[in-house]
This record gives sequence, C-alpha cells and structure tokens, in this order.
Amino acid sequence: MSAAITEQPAVRAGRTPIVVRLLVLATFVVILNETLMINAIPRLMDSLHVTEQAAQWVSTAFMLTMAAVIPITGWFLQRVTTRRAYAIAMGVFLVGTALSAVAPSFAVLLLGRIVQASGTAVMMPLLMTTLMTVVPEHDRGRVMGNVTLAISVAPALGPAVSGLVLQLGSWRLLFVVVLPIAGLVTLFGLRKVRDIGEPEVSSIDWFSVAAAALGFGGLVYGLSLFGERDGHAGLGIGIVVAGAATIAVFVLRQLKLQRTGAPLMDLRTLKHRTYGLSLALMSIGFLAMLGSMILLPLYLQNLRGLSPLETGLLLMPGGLAMGLLGPTAGKVYDRFGSRPLVLPGTIGMVLALAGLSQVSMTMPYWQVLGLHALLMVSLAATFTPVFTLGMGALPAHLYSHGSSMLGTLQQLAAALGTALVVTVMSARAGNLVADGVAAAPAQLSGMKLAFLVAAALAVVTIAVAVTLPRRVATADA
Repeated sequence: MSAAITEQPAVRAGRTPIVVRLLVLATFVVILNETLMINAIPRLMDSLHVTEQAAQWVSTAFMLTMAAVIPITGWFLQRVTTRRAYAIAMGVFLVGTALSAVAPSFAVLLLGRIVQASGTAVMMPLLMTTLMTVVPEHDRGRVMGNVTLAISVAPALGPAVSGLVLQLGSWRLLFVVVLPIAGLVTLFGLRKVRDIGEPEVSSIDWFSVAAAALGFGGLVYGLSLFGERDGHAGLGIGIVVAGAATIAVFVLRQLKLQRTGAPLMDLRTLKHRTYGLSLALMSIGFLAMLGSMILLPLYLQNLRGLSPLETGLLLMPGGLAMGLLGPTAGKVYDRFGSRPLVLPGTIGMVLALAGLSQVSMTMPYWQVLGLHALLMVSLAATFTPVFTLGMGALPAHLYSHGSSMLGTLQQLAAALGTALVVTVMSARAGNLVADGVAAAPAQLSGMKLAFLVAAALAVVTIAVAVTLPRRVATADA
C-alpha cells in the first residue's frame, strides 16, 4: 500500500481532516500558477525584449513539464513517505517561484517555470491519493468537493487573479505575491503532516521515464503548435504523431512490466469500468473548460475591446461559483448518489456551450457572464461525483496510479481543447477572409463554430453520464 498522511484513517463524518485541507490549499496555490502568466505576455515582451511567440512559452513550458512529470508520480508516491513527498513538491515549487521572481533573463524565467511545474505535478496526485486513503467512502463526496476547488477552479481563476495583480506593477509581482503564501502553507503543512504505512522499495524503469516524458510532453507540445499563427500546423501534426507513437511504446512497456515487475504507470486501473468511464468524462469536461477559457478572453478583448482586468472580473464569478458549489455538490453526492448531479451537469455543459456559440458583437455582457457561470456550475456538479466514483472504483494500491493517470490526461485534454478551438476558429476565419469577409466578423464566425464543436463533443458526456453507477458500492470495485 502506498504511504498516506493523517492522524488516523477514520475521521468523523462531516469533518475534513486537517491534512486534506492543507493539501487542498497547497494544491490550489501551485495549480493557480499554470494559468497565472496568461495576462502577463505583453509585460514580458516589453520587459525582457522577447517576441509574443517566445513569451507564450512561460505557459507552454509549464504545461509541457506537467505532462512529462505527472506519469512518474504514481511510482514516486508509492516509494517515498507522503510527508517527504509533500516537502519535496513544495520545496521544488518554492525554488522555482523564487527563481522566476528574480529572473534576470527570459531563459532563467523559463527555467524557473519548469522547476515550478515539477513541484506542481506531484501535488495533485498526492492530494487525491491521500484523500482516498484517509477519508471513509461515505464522506468522500463532500471532501472531494473541496478538491474541485483546487484542481478545477485554480486554473479558471488564474487569468483573473493575474489581471488584478498586474494593475499594481511588474509581472514579477505574480511570483512575489505567491512566494510567501506558498512558504507559509509549506511550513504549516510540515508541522501537521504525518506518515502511516510503509513506502514500497523498488527500482525505476528509466526507459519508461524517458518514453513518458517524450511521449506525453511531445503530444502536448505538438498540440500547442496548432495555436500559433506562423503556419506551424504541419510541424505540430508531425510531433503529435511522433508523441502518440512514443506513448504506444510506453503502453507496451507498462504491460510488460505489469507481468514482470513494477510499472511506472499501472494500466490495470483501466480494467475498472467505472474508473475508465469517469476518466473519459473528466477529459472531455476539461477540454470544454479550457477551450472556453481560450475563446472567451479572445472574444471579450479582441472583438469587444475589454481590458485584461475587465475580462478577468467578468469571468471571475463563474470560477468562484464553481469553487463554492463544489463542497455542496459533494454533500448531495454522499446523500443521493451521482445521478442527480452528473446528468444535469453534463446537460448544463452542453446548453452553456451551445449558448456561447451564439455570441455576437452586441450580446449583453450579463448573458456572457450567465452562460460562463452555467458552464462552471455544470462542471462543478459533474467533476465532484465523477472524481469520487472513478477513484473509489479502484483498489487502494492503485490510488496513486489512478490519480497520476487522471492528472496526465487533464494536461492532454487542456492542450487538445486549446488546439481544437483555435484550429477550428482559425480555419473558419481564414476561409471567410479569403472570400472577402472583414477580419472581425470572420473571427466572430470562427469563434461561434468553435463553441459549437465543443458543444457537440460535450454531448458525449451525457451518454457517459447515463452509464455511470449511482455509487461506488455498485461499481466494479
């Protein structure tokens, strides 16, 4: 069994263990940084004298590192005590944050972001594995609602928070503000975190590590090239194909290691039907969320003329609503099961994306806010029970591998969502401009089509939701 942290595994119903609260807070702080730099691109270009394409790498490199490191965390969390895992993850994150804050050049800033992401990659699987170990099954939905705040709301709030901070000064403030908060969380966490169980000792398959880093990292990088305006789609397709082929080699290697030793990522998690369905639903949900996160700021800033701060403030209520409703959705799940939440949640997701496909140059801002809030609330109603069902369908020794696979697919879904909506929008707009349509109406038409494609994909989640069991007890655990 993997190591876990708590005073005692059994906790009173209605009480969230202090260690889980600390891990949720720490995970929120580190995951927030994934999207924190989106609004800082113009400042970076001016301050460090780099092009827009180069400046985008502060976000791309973070996502790439997450995709490359997360597959290793399943092995890592089973082989170190969780207190040590927490100390290493937060320590690495703090070093990366400090390095980014004082970076004298863009290359050093990029290195700081990579170090930050390496620490962040450990935190989400650590949180999920710990929660599943220390919280009894009948109370997991409520506690998992708090996890929604960290995993889903943090990236949604990143651009809004950065928009507010950037009003006060340099892009360096984004790291200066995070550093003391992360430091206090780390110190307080180390005082409260306790180990139970014994870590497992085994060797690591370095071929699997290299294949995972090249495969998953290459796939995310290839998908990110679809969003660039310099005609890199052909190169992107080539890298995506190479990444997918490397992942296929990685999968074959894991299947062999499952028979002869300890795999880096245990694919036996996918034999559990409920976990597999939950993984599919979560991936499409993240794809829809990240796709809208890309399209709405483009619409509001490029076509409606809002500033980054105004855009962040307009989209912040949706992110806050998602976080605040997460624990409530968890309580409803604990009492009534998944059906009253997941089915309405997936339907709401489709309706919100379909509504956003009707954006125009005159759509009232309250409608944009309302549709975005409906999307975020629907995702909160979906994510919390699906997290709980999926992880609960696994035996305890697969928790760390299950959370590792979930984190990896989250990064891939984010990259795929971004690539999909940008490619659809650009292709549609390019065709219309070639036919003589003005640039602004052409881009608006491209956005509408991209939202419509996202809505069509989200319909799949309704079909998956119908097949999910009400509770873990009826799943194939």
